Amino acid sequence: MKSIKLIECPRDAMQGWERQIPTEQKITYLKQLLQVGFDTLDFGSFVSPKAIPQMADTELVYRALEESNSPTKLLAIIANLRGAEKAVTFEKIKYLGFPFSISETFQQRNTNISVEEAFKTVEAIQALCLKNDKEMVVYFSMAFGNPYQDVYDAEIVANWAKKMANIGIKIIALSDTVGLANAEIISSIFNTLIPAYPNIEFGGHFHARADAWLPKIQAAYEAGCTRFDGAIGGFGGCPMAEDELIGNINTQNLIDFFENQQIDLRLNLSAFRKAVQESWSVFI
Repeated sequence: MKSIKLIECPRDAMQGWERQIPTEQKITYLKQLLQVGFDTLDFGSFVSPKAIPQMADTELVYRALEESNSPTKLLAIIANLRGAEKAVTFEKIKYLGFPFSISETFQQRNTNISVEEAFKTVEAIQALCLKNDKEMVVYFSMAFGNPYQDVYDAEIVANWAKKMANIGIKIIALSDTVGLANAEIISSIFNTLIPAYPNIEFGGHFHARADAWLPKIQAAYEAGCTRFDGAIGGFGGCPMAEDELIGNINTQNLIDFFENQQIDLRLNLSAFRKAVQESWSVFI
């Protein structure tokens, strides 16, 4: 039976929220999430506060979480070497996540650098992680296609995966950034990459309308994906998405799906229900 990792992504849910969420409210919510038993909590990001004002208090939030004895590992998003240099100084942060785009247009929009420059940044951050006992998670933004007419095919994705493997990246999360993916392309990409790179853990970070998530998760799971990102309530999603209804996959849907597969996620469902209730006051 497959062992499934669930990654809860409140950072992704919060980052584009129009109302500034008070720091103490974030802390209360994240502390509750740490009691659920997720594999990883994507809790914040060390990026420019001008670019993402909602994440300006990530260090304050971390300080409140670092004393937790939860087995859940902390992941922080970084977009450049400066952010990574700061993130590695925090002991309880295990993973540094970097948004690497298969689309040149989106890489420029998201981080103001080219894809080639982004890869050099990944190399530098990977070296930093290895020196500081951290692990890098590379997110392949636009992994299943893009709306910008940039050249895209499965071979491009595979070539970048090979380059990541060559520098020792162990986790790659394939991101359906603007919700374009369908079951066919998801199946094709995962079935290509997973056998080719057995030392890399490939994850799925999907965005979808509330009524369109199931085929995506089903396709990824059947192709051998064992790492799935979600966000309670399905909040969040890429600020570049033109459709505000396209958010993250609701974590409740992921739990229901894997329960139907008779997979024990080893979650504290009582704590999860409390987190859902807490989310109602956060995302209002």
